[in-house]
Amino acid sequence: METLTAALLSVLPRDSVITDPVRLRTYECDGLTYHRATPGVVVLPATAEQVARVVRLCNDFGVPFVARGAGTGLSGGALPREDGVLIVTSKMRAILEIDLPGRRAVVEPGVTNLAITEAVREQGYYYAPDPSSQQVCSIGGNVAENSGGAHCLKYGFTVNHVEACEIVTPDGDLVTLDRMDPGYDLLGAFVGSEGTLGIATKVTVRLSRTPEAVTTVLAAYESIEQGGQAVSAIIGAGIVPAAIEMMDALAIEAAEAAVACSYPAGAGAVLIVELDGPAAEVERQFAQLREICAGAFELRVAADTAERAAIWKGRKSAFAAVGRISPAYIVQDGVVPRTALPGVLAAIDRISAEHGIRVANVFHAGDGNLHPLVLFDDAEPGAGERAEVVSGAILDLCVEHGGSITGEHGVGVDKARYMPRMFSETDLDTMQLVRCAFDPDGLANPGKVFPTPRLCGEVPGVRKGVHPLVESGKAEQF
Repeated sequence: METLTAALLSVLPRDSVITDPVRLRTYECDGLTYHRATPGVVVLPATAEQVARVVRLCNDFGVPFVARGAGTGLSGGALPREDGVLIVTSKMRAILEIDLPGRRAVVEPGVTNLAITEAVREQGYYYAPDPSSQQVCSIGGNVAENSGGAHCLKYGFTVNHVEACEIVTPDGDLVTLDRMDPGYDLLGAFVGSEGTLGIATKVTVRLSRTPEAVTTVLAAYESIEQGGQAVSAIIGAGIVPAAIEMMDALAIEAAEAAVACSYPAGAGAVLIVELDGPAAEVERQFAQLREICAGAFELRVAADTAERAAIWKGRKSAFAAVGRISPAYIVQDGVVPRTALPGVLAAIDRISAEHGIRVANVFHAGDGNLHPLVLFDDAEPGAGERAEVVSGAILDLCVEHGGSITGEHGVGVDKARYMPRMFSETDLDTMQLVRCAFDPDGLANPGKVFPTPRLCGEVPGVRKGVHPLVESGKAEQF
């Protein structure tokens, strides 16, 4: 590492290479603080060419590298390697081009999600994907994780809004992947690959027109089951809202303590429904929605932008807010069919009670994307392990009900060991062949997504005997 660090200093300014042990600890985890590792060295390139030079040096020295954006990820996807280089793209934050007639913007990976909307709002445009961390999360990270957000029910995920990416490949080449390229959809493969297929250095995103009308409604219910029934009724009526979000009583308690969102007192669950589109359509859908939500004990309708922001305030702060009611937590990201929501939520309550671990539920109810927050005290012996058991049991529930272990947070290091519960060994091996095509040396964000890395020279098929990396002690098979 000392020799590599000297080489890095030859291609980067001194203040862009961090080796001080205290400063390195700043980067030891992403938003999922349960997993930590101090990077061997941190670099902060300011240009795509600098990123490429760093990656080429990592190849020369056979040293792994991990890309990091704003560090808001929730799966340990940017967890650094103690024996590797952490490449932080936060200095690359320029909006390079805005093409309103073409409804496109070209941005560097360090540009924050919300900054794109702020740059075009006055012209009547916005960037649709909106993770809860949109004020601080960066586009490079959004691309890596295929981030969604509250409005992905109607508008889709990051992959639906990226037109092209300039990337540094795992061997240090600078290439462009474009949606219009003929042949295989390499851009589609790259978005959501969690830094295992390269590093985005320039992203062309699609801009959307600001809707003519927006109506935001908050419905308070006595129980989460009643809220779940309302969600099914809304979708069953043929309404496709821009967003349908739900929070249970424990999540509401945390939000109140953190941001004083003033949700209705005594609510067992609150449902946030946002309708947008042509004014006549929104008016018609709102009339239907009011009838469907007649069982709510309180219904609030935002009268203006300020009231709309007030309704969203509690939901947007939910993840960070649990710090007010718990010293530590693990956030999960499972998905279930909407019709399975009531049964799965009831099962989560039972699991929580059995293990003595509280679980706060916050989720994108419209598409069944659960975000259970498993709360524990990390100062209590064994509490972290019990929380891990609860988290795993929740993911098992999602798979058993025909869902997925992740909807938008990615697999990272946190959920890699659960991949075999969804996929067969042949499935996982096939996925890793794609990874090997991009990164035959396995240097790009190793140890993420897959429970056991494959050697890219291996013959595809069912593995016989112990994996060489397991035998050498460099990997663990779950």
